[in-house]
Amino acid sequence: MTSERPLPRPKCRPLMGVRVVGTGKYVPDMVVGNDHLHARLGFDSDWIVKRTGILERRHAAPHQATSDLCVEAANDLFAKTGRSAKDCDLLVLGTFTPDMSFPSTACLVQDRLGLIGPAIEVEAACAGFMYALITAAAYVKAGLSDRALVIGGDTNSRVLNPDDIKTYPLFGDGAGAVFVEPGAPDQGFLAYSMGSDGSGGPLLQREICGSRTPPSADGITAGKHFMYMDGRAVFRWAVDILCDTIQDVLSAADLTTADVHLYVVHQANIRIINAAIDVLNIPRSKVFNNLDRYGNTSAGSIPIALDEAAAEGRFKPGDIVLLSGFGAGLAWGTAVMRW
Repeated sequence: MTSERPLPRPKCRPLMGVRVVGTGKYVPDMVVGNDHLHARLGFDSDWIVKRTGILERRHAAPHQATSDLCVEAANDLFAKTGRSAKDCDLLVLGTFTPDMSFPSTACLVQDRLGLIGPAIEVEAACAGFMYALITAAAYVKAGLSDRALVIGGDTNSRVLNPDDIKTYPLFGDGAGAVFVEPGAPDQGFLAYSMGSDGSGGPLLQREICGSRTPPSADGITAGKHFMYMDGRAVFRWAVDILCDTIQDVLSAADLTTADVHLYVVHQANIRIINAAIDVLNIPRSKVFNNLDRYGNTSAGSIPIALDEAAAEGRFKPGDIVLLSGFGAGLAWGTAVMRW
């Protein structure tokens, strides 16, 4: 990422014989609109809408942490499907805002749900759900899990600098969940791409509070415990990686953009989404968006969008659905699948 020469992208691969079933989500009750940010912090409401497409977002209540959001999303999935944690033998959870360094948020959620089996936590920021989903699918395909619970969730409001006008309005809190289980031979991921470019890590990071630089009074005074993002550079990279990986997985699956019934991509910024799909000549009517109501919920973004798209009847079994997540790391995961 730091060089002018783009890095070669990893090979696309199929992962068939699995299916993604059910959707669930949870977003906190606290709605934070642009007018509220204008009144409290002086942010320009019109600027936020024009630059991001976001009208409001949700923030967790003071007593809520990421595990709470994830448990609620799982319970919503259980209620909608009639299944429970007892029907699962694996939990894969994507987040980059864990309750604490350890124990893992995955273990906290596993305990509260009563799930019997391993709880794996994946940190790939806004690509976290895609990493978790493909990891869970690989376990199921290998016969190491009968049914996996996959959750993506983040409490971004806890790592944002409220004085950062360019970053603070972009993010919200939320979580979503799905099941992965064995499917028919023609179900699953027709092609997926997972990749990373750690040379771009400094573009989007939280500099302290890790083993490299533990928290200190000076670091906190300087605001280094908050998220930092080089917005312009990340914007350019996100558009490029979204365009490139969509083309990669479609080519690997011998499909065209017209063959896809619905595109559900990470809800980072409406300008990123529109710039990419316009380059690819994808009709905007085929691209699901709920960014205006939730902002960027990081690992929660795609499963929340999937749940709302399902509720609207935007896809059905047998349809071709494309999912794509991208974010800090830099990391990405894109998959075209038969639902």
